[in-house]
Amino acid sequence: MASREGFLTEGQREMLRIATENADVMSSLPLASSPKSTGPRSPSQTSFVLSENHHVKAPNGGQSAAAGGVAVRHVRRSHSGKSIRVKKDGAGGKGTWGKLLDTDGESFIDRNDPNYDSGGEPYELVGSTVSDPLDEYKKAVVSIIEEYFSTGDVEVAASCLKELGSSEYHPYFVKRLVSMAMDRHDKEKEMASVLLSALYADVINPTQIRQGFFMLLESADDLAVDILDTVDILALFIARAVVDDILPPSFIPRARKMLPETSKGFEVLQTAEKSYLSAPHHAELVERRWGGSTHLTVDEVKKKIAELLREYVENGDASEARRCIRQLGVPFFHHEVVKRALVLAMEISSAEPLIRKLLKEAADEGLISSSQMVKGFTRLAESLDDLALDIPSAKTLFQTLVPQAISEGWLDASYVKPLGENGEKPDKNDEKLFRYKEEVVIVIHEYFLSDDIPELIRSLEDLGAPAYNPIFLKKLISLAMDRKNREKEMASVLLSALHIEIFSTEDMVNGFVMLLESAEDTALDILDASNELAFFLARAVIDDVLAPLNLEEIASKLPPNCSGSETVHVAQSLIAARHAGERILRCWGGGTGWAVEDAKDKIQKLLEEYESGGVVSEACQCIRDLGMPFFNHEVVKKALVMAMEKKNDRMLDLLQECFGEGLITINQMTKGFNRIKDGLDDLALDIPNASDKFEFYVNHARERGWLLPVFG
Repeated sequence: MASREGFLTEGQREMLRIATENADVMSSLPLASSPKSTGPRSPSQTSFVLSENHHVKAPNGGQSAAAGGVAVRHVRRSHSGKSIRVKKDGAGGKGTWGKLLDTDGESFIDRNDPNYDSGGEPYELVGSTVSDPLDEYKKAVVSIIEEYFSTGDVEVAASCLKELGSSEYHPYFVKRLVSMAMDRHDKEKEMASVLLSALYADVINPTQIRQGFFMLLESADDLAVDILDTVDILALFIARAVVDDILPPSFIPRARKMLPETSKGFEVLQTAEKSYLSAPHHAELVERRWGGSTHLTVDEVKKKIAELLREYVENGDASEARRCIRQLGVPFFHHEVVKRALVLAMEISSAEPLIRKLLKEAADEGLISSSQMVKGFTRLAESLDDLALDIPSAKTLFQTLVPQAISEGWLDASYVKPLGENGEKPDKNDEKLFRYKEEVVIVIHEYFLSDDIPELIRSLEDLGAPAYNPIFLKKLISLAMDRKNREKEMASVLLSALHIEIFSTEDMVNGFVMLLESAEDTALDILDASNELAFFLARAVIDDVLAPLNLEEIASKLPPNCSGSETVHVAQSLIAARHAGERILRCWGGGTGWAVEDAKDKIQKLLEEYESGGVVSEACQCIRDLGMPFFNHEVVKKALVMAMEKKNDRMLDLLQECFGEGLITINQMTKGFNRIKDGLDDLALDIPNASDKFEFYVNHARERGWLLPVFG
């Protein structure tokens, strides 16, 4: 091009540039005629398009170009009189000589030509899709959720979500997690709720949680196409989020304003509010709708152990049995494998060699630790008397198994030493303590069957061993932890009844210290021992069995590096949480604990009715109808507070009548006064003369013999 332009004048170069530009414009126009054009183009269209882009000037005097926008010099006429436009770069048209070096045939590049140059190849545009970060995020979270549903590992799911980054897309994670769980079983629904609670604030902030749930509400109509009961399931997810404190209750009315009344999302919010969150004891209902905990219970683990041992005895495949034991994922509970295996060896004499082989191989490869093996033998030794009822030769067989296990190297020789290095006899105090433990176990079992608190108190008084009260508390909670929620609830209620009645606060503190000191041993038998103990501690504070300061006292009495210290911190966190009282009272499903909460409301109402002019005898009858004599200290406390607030000493007449009838015992009266004394500083914030009033009430009570001498 440079060499060719060297023979052109300046005017010719200008004409060539203008012609080239006009040709480029025409070739790029969508309306330009081409083989693909579907219809003719009018001259007016051409002139309009060109006028929008270029005004072409003729070289002679600047006169406007002819219609069509082409320079005059580049318009030729054929012999027939038709105008013919010159092709681009001057190649001409029909009846013209064409462009320099043009040939009749079509040119093409021969890659076999010795002069072939790859640079002469025409450029080929290769299309490539631009990845959307949101699409990549959505694909990644699906695999995270699928893996979580398979493993149930919350920590791994949280870690993967953190590593994924793109935190601005977390609302989509909430939406995808819930929508995937909605189309699965109750187990996955429960797992989804648990994961959201675990990720709340730490990984996903509260605003993103709300955005995710609102996106679910907006897509409820689409979800309903594939999931028939979308409205009920999504309503339950929202109710569960409110109960778990990851959605505020105000989310429902706010979201309702932003949704059409005819939408499924609007219906979801109505269902969540009316069917779940407005129901009595709704927290318990919602939390247990999908079966509660996602983890294996003790009973489930025991059942799996029994099944794998029976299968092993049938097929004799020790490697498969060890794999199943490892797959359970409860190394701290392997003592149960040892115990059940030994019992099976006693029941089926032909299975003994197989059992010994399995336990030896499991010990050799470190699958079952030495401590777990010893623990299993110890537990079996403690239950030999009961086992002998079904297997008469149990004791003899056990005495044979122990030396065999020691000689084969899979039971530590120290197992036989606890009986005494020199064969000395235990002293009398140990015998007395041993008998006491046996007796209280029977008493506690009877209580779990009868739910008779007065009978249990009489049994403890008959034992006449108040020095062992902390041991009773330890045994009570230990037995309750290995049972169902009903027994846990009954244990907490019993502690409230025993406090002051026959147990002091010091007894309670010492009992919990003993429990926490042995927390690691307790965890061998109870999978979730630490959390269970934390709830027992928190419940004791809510029930006024312990004061919050007592938790610090308990922590200070624990030895250094004791795992029980962490349990105390968990209990303090539970108490400090929002709506702690209601949630802790319901931690084991309500039951009697909720009856206590209902009793507080009834006590308040009967006292208000009596204060407004009620009859003493009717008030006493209402207290009697409550049927909770161990909770009458609440009557004393509320009556004294009401007397201070109303400046009406009429409440003292009611207390005198109750005490005279024996309706409120001296122990319950003393406990009520003690509770007022402990909370006097807080009470003084609302009642400035609370201290003076309380001192007057104490003197009044002492004169009438309401209080124990130890009070004050």
